[in-house]
Amino acid sequence: MSGITVILTVIVGFTVTAILGTVMIPFLRKLKYGQTIREDGPTWHKQKQGTPTMGGMMFIVGTVVAAVVGFSYLVFVQKSVLLETKGIVRLLAGLIMALLFGMIGFFDDYIKVVKKQNLGLKAKQKLMLQILVTVFYLTILYAFGDRSTIVNLPFLGQWQFGVLYYPIMGILIIGIVNSVNLTDGIDGLAGCVTFIVAVFFMAATAVLKLSAINVLASALAASLLGFLIYNIHPAKVFMGDTGSLFLGGMVVALAFGVNMPFILFFVGFMYCVESLSVILQVISFQTTGKRIFRMSPIHHHFEMGGMSESKIVTMFCLITIVMSVLSYFAIINM
Repeated sequence: MSGITVILTVIVGFTVTAILGTVMIPFLRKLKYGQTIREDGPTWHKQKQGTPTMGGMMFIVGTVVAAVVGFSYLVFVQKSVLLETKGIVRLLAGLIMALLFGMIGFFDDYIKVVKKQNLGLKAKQKLMLQILVTVFYLTILYAFGDRSTIVNLPFLGQWQFGVLYYPIMGILIIGIVNSVNLTDGIDGLAGCVTFIVAVFFMAATAVLKLSAINVLASALAASLLGFLIYNIHPAKVFMGDTGSLFLGGMVVALAFGVNMPFILFFVGFMYCVESLSVILQVISFQTTGKRIFRMSPIHHHFEMGGMSESKIVTMFCLITIVMSVLSYFAIINM
């Protein structure tokens, strides 16, 4: 993949998202599409009540437009991408999957802002929709010839999963998507962490010469950078479930694009920590009546301990950078 393609994709993704922010944020504020803050959340989050949400639509549009422009350049100018049949299928299927997850988030956000409730879709409804999207994604890959059940495991080489491949991948997809969703709890956290993850996949796909997936990673990274202009503390807009579920779908698509879905346990380490903190908190409280953390997900634990949002984001990002470097070595040595 040429540097021109990367530059073009990045410029388009950043510019489209940044410009959309100047239009969409006032529009959302005018519609009074403001976030309803959780009653059981940190008390100081109440001051964020009314901040426009559903801002994830900004980087969703930016990512799609940038991906289309970058991919079109590869097809009509470089033409070499036409040889990457699997890459093209994984790019298109992954982008569609992410958009469908984003749509689930949109429905969830819409219920919250219209009914002024912070619960949105019921847990069972959300899970059922996520299962349908996951089955759709895996079916598309299978239907278009991506039928290998051999997966590259970080530092362990190739493993044959056989009949267990699809149920394991289904659980992985839904788990990661919801983990990214949990990470979106304070200003800039999910956006910053996922930006680093996207940059990692830009580097990984460049090394592996996967042009189509590189376009997708570049589009996501650039669009998130444009969004973070408005989302870093103090946030002028929240991404909402619209954005966080889309991001979950995107990181899954990128991991499948390099045929290393389990790399998400490394590069997406902080996503997993967030989910684990919730699981441990629930188990502990239901079995002993005691809480392990001051509040879960774990970023709220640090908040309740007096750490500022900016410091929490910085800490999570630094850990993600370290894990991304580790993941990069796993990629180049596979």
